[in-house]
Amino acid sequence: MWKIVVGFIVFAAVAMFVIIKGGDKLDMGGEKHGEEAIHAPAAGASAALTPASASASAAVAAALAAVVTAPAASAASAAK
Repeated sequence: MWKIVVGFIVFAAVAMFVIIKGGDKLDMGGEKHGEEAIHAPAAGASAALTPASASASAAVAAALAAVVTAPAASAASAAK
């Protein structure tokens, strides 16, 4: 029972620390709708990929393809 009390005290202390450190930047108003909602920037600002991000995207796609096909290849070799 005492562990529950200690856990609650620690959780409350961490929560209060986060709230106090957040100051006026912390928004606890919940989900926003309408004019209060934050919208994404214009499409022209981030539409073009830089060469570095394009190559990084290709590397991620290749790694994902290798992970997806690897279990199928090992299952086929185990079936022999």
